[in-house]
Amino acid sequence: MAVVIDTLLGNPPRHPEKAHRADQPSLRKPDWIRVKAPVSPGYVATQRIVRANGLHTVCEEAGCPNIGECWEQKHATFMIMGDTCTRACAFCNVKTGLPGALDPAEPEHVAEATAKLGLSHIVITSVDRDDLADGGAAHFAAVITAIRARCPQTTIEVLTPDFLRKDGAAETVVAARPDVFNHNLETVPSKYLNVRPGARYFASIRLLQHVKELDARMFTKSGIMVGLGEERNEVLQVMDDLRSADVDFLTIGQYLQPTRKHHPVLRFVPPEEFAALATIAYAKGFAMVSASPLTRSSHHAGEDFARLKAARAAAAR
Repeated sequence: MAVVIDTLLGNPPRHPEKAHRADQPSLRKPDWIRVKAPVSPGYVATQRIVRANGLHTVCEEAGCPNIGECWEQKHATFMIMGDTCTRACAFCNVKTGLPGALDPAEPEHVAEATAKLGLSHIVITSVDRDDLADGGAAHFAAVITAIRARCPQTTIEVLTPDFLRKDGAAETVVAARPDVFNHNLETVPSKYLNVRPGARYFASIRLLQHVKELDARMFTKSGIMVGLGEERNEVLQVMDDLRSADVDFLTIGQYLQPTRKHHPVLRFVPPEEFAALATIAYAKGFAMVSASPLTRSSHHAGEDFARLKAARAAAAR
């Protein structure tokens, strides 16, 4: 069946590929998932800086539950290359469609916002841009360069797409020397077909491994969500796969369903299970682990980066 979407009258649907799906069940959130509404003066100040520079944040686009806490402290994760993704992952709230042209002024706008927010650590992520020959790698590099020029003391973490079938993309980003190269696996391999259909699990593992081959001193990081129907032994296998790629930092958080058209939450994992997973991950050799219901890749990223550096320094002694 073909679905025709009229984009001439009004706004097109945010998720056209999900528009005709049946509503999925929605579990009631347990008490440990509750967060405060974002209403603080710090939140408003961060929002004004983001808007003034015409930027997008994954905090807003993905509906992050930690936005109130982070923006109150003037911490924001900038999402470059537009607000429209070429993929249609079943878990993600970012808009799907045909993206527009890259904004050549965006690197300077990101650097300006970084300076105004006074960030000591910045996380830069992006939509997937399968329409670009390099997947947007050169744009990532330009953003890193602009931030280095404007805010030389700021450490930079990139959360990249998988650059699937984009030869040379990893080399371009690594050559720009971010402090942390993050690429999320998102889920266990058995769930990729339904949860992350445009990606390939072992291609993502290989990307992280390749970054270490290009620069053995660069910190690498990856994360998964739980609550999508994965088995515990599958999570442990993901840990082993990431350690085989010499990944330094693992994040594990609870999947939260953005809308009833998205993949349902099949289970809310209690905090004590996250703590147990963190203990196992450290035993497997990760230098840094963040595992809790509200853990997200960029949540407390600056503090976690400081701890990651300290862990490496301690291991070298």
